Amino acid sequence: MSERLQVPALPLFVIATALSVSSTFQAYSMRLIEDGTSSPQAIPQLLALNLVYWYVPALLAPTIVAVALRYQLGRVRWSTQALVHVTGAFVYSMIHTVAMLATRAVLFPSGRPGTALSLWTWARRDYLMQLDWLLMTYLFAVGLAHALAYRRESEARALAAAHLETRLVEAQLQALQRQLHPHFLFNTLNTISGLMRINVDAADLMIDRLGDLLRMTLDTSGIQQVPLKQELDVLKKYLEIEQTRFGSRLSVAMHIEFDALDALVPNLLLQPLVENAIRHGVAPLSRPGWIAVHAAREGTRLRIEIRDSGNGLPPERLTALNRGVGLGNTRARLTHLYPSDHQFAFSNLDDGFSVTVSIPFEIDPQSVEYVRAGVA
Repeated sequence: MSERLQVPALPLFVIATALSVSSTFQAYSMRLIEDGTSSPQAIPQLLALNLVYWYVPALLAPTIVAVALRYQLGRVRWSTQALVHVTGAFVYSMIHTVAMLATRAVLFPSGRPGTALSLWTWARRDYLMQLDWLLMTYLFAVGLAHALAYRRESEARALAAAHLETRLVEAQLQALQRQLHPHFLFNTLNTISGLMRINVDAADLMIDRLGDLLRMTLDTSGIQQVPLKQELDVLKKYLEIEQTRFGSRLSVAMHIEFDALDALVPNLLLQPLVENAIRHGVAPLSRPGWIAVHAAREGTRLRIEIRDSGNGLPPERLTALNRGVGLGNTRARLTHLYPSDHQFAFSNLDDGFSVTVSIPFEIDPQSVEYVRAGVA
């Protein structure tokens, strides 16, 4: 992966051009300070020299980076790296010096103005004077190569970690979801078993409704979020089973806003909450009971509330529930799907008990497309 890294050409040459202009201005100003006779006619020559001076490193930088990546730290022996970079630094410095020598030979055929040194003598002197700067720019390119490589590797590791975390969360959610299916299935089978001794017709009806419920849940097996209207269909099948069991002792009321029907909710969110309400708020009591399901959009959030006509909970148990004890499976799924963006609370009411879930309001895209197609 690292070998594919490329140094962006445009920013490199923009920087080289800017440095060339800056160096030209400095050289011209220094000549004015030294002898006061420098003519503006010298500016093109100075600019040409400085363009070569900075363009050569810019042209060679991609090659240096490629070599550095090929012999990256930790991939080859240090002796091999030392040999490669010593050779590379020497070749780079020679190319730069030869390029400057050729440019001076074209601009000043008779030697550098203002000095008695020959072109060759000046070239050797200039090479030694510029060697530390040439080595520094070479090492800068090598360092840039390693910085780019480490950044790419860091991004790749972060991406791989994110993918791994996503797969882990999905696996945990599927495990939690699979725990829900046998839970209500076994409870329903126990109810059917009890009814077989006292009311065969009711037991037969429950078996039919259980079959419908299982088909609906199997159709969404492995899906973590479904539209609220689909979740309500499953809930209604479950409530039909419970109403067959309890008869006139159980009444159910649904208060669902139209805008909330297409909102996405965790698959099988409502059924265990309603089952818990029936088990604790209706079943233990001899008097008739009721269950009420409310769902409404509140700005950017979806609020779902399930109420029952039970006697509520003592303060210590209510505090324990709100701190995470009880209905742990549902709480865990909400935590996985909406880590810090959900509410799951329990409260006593004057006429019963309430469980409230608040999650981000997200529209099912398929439902939106369906509505658009219907309108069109």
